[in-house]
Amino acid sequence: MATRNHQVLFIEKGIAGVRECVMPAAGPGELLIRARVSLLSPGTERAWLLGLSNTSPRYPQGSGYSHIGEVVAVGPGVNGWQVGDKVASRSRHCMYATAPAQSCNRIPEGLADERAAFFRLASIAMQAVRKARIELGEPVAVIGCGLIGLMAMQLARLNGGLPVLSIDKDPRRLEFAAALNADAALPADDNLKPALRERCDGDEPAVVFEATGHPQAIPIAFDLARFGGRVLLLGSTRGETESVNFYRDVHKKGLIVLGAHESVRPQRDSAPGWWTHQADQATALKLLAGGRLVVGPLTTHRFAWRDAAEAYATLIRWEPEMLGAILDWQTA
Repeated sequence: MATRNHQVLFIEKGIAGVRECVMPAAGPGELLIRARVSLLSPGTERAWLLGLSNTSPRYPQGSGYSHIGEVVAVGPGVNGWQVGDKVASRSRHCMYATAPAQSCNRIPEGLADERAAFFRLASIAMQAVRKARIELGEPVAVIGCGLIGLMAMQLARLNGGLPVLSIDKDPRRLEFAAALNADAALPADDNLKPALRERCDGDEPAVVFEATGHPQAIPIAFDLARFGGRVLLLGSTRGETESVNFYRDVHKKGLIVLGAHESVRPQRDSAPGWWTHQADQATALKLLAGGRLVVGPLTTHRFAWRDAAEAYATLIRWEPEMLGAILDWQTA
């Protein structure tokens, strides 16, 4: 087995690179995993790299949490795994990583690495969709056509939302939503509310997902939801929202507002609307393998692991056509 290891680090604010690091060993209950590919999480990783609000100011930092690899060693006390198994884990962008076996998921037979790499972002969107408790036929709006928003849109459709409407300012992002069969892809302009009402048979959405993380989008989400509707704060907001009149925008409308950060999960046993990391990740992998969750069009960029700095430089520029960026760890 190789003796050299490499990881992606946010070296300082705004600067990412690849550095050699210690080769880990599989301890009790752990798997040692050799990376095949990993997926950048555009919103979260960009925010941490740039030190935006609600991130840590300490550098260097490790990055990433969508790691697809192959088991190269099994630690003491681990059952059900063997060398050569393909595994999805929440490991960092790293050539060799260890992970608790109980937090890993087996990759279904035939599921390509690049598609499997979306398992984490799919599970993040999934937990918000579960919390929304969408009923068959309820109209749903998703603000934001980034990866998380497009995942939430597809999962809301699978969950019975009708129609499910994607909203974004950028026409290129709306093209992605249309290609993934959103019931409508609507520009965030002055005609948005009439356009929503037209597609909701004269009503407003029963459920609104805020999937941008922009503080200014939260009052818009409150405004778009119908009386008695639910608003899911799925995007990790980077900054403070100052323009909310809670009496007018929330209290008087009878809105239910749910914080849908994916860390708020049960540790052991899933319950209705509240599934564990493991359970949601397993479901995401099954949906990806079965073609019910479509991610092929979302893989817009590919980089060799040695070119991670270029990948993050592209991410910093925030080019709307960049959605899914894969790091390939199998190149020399």
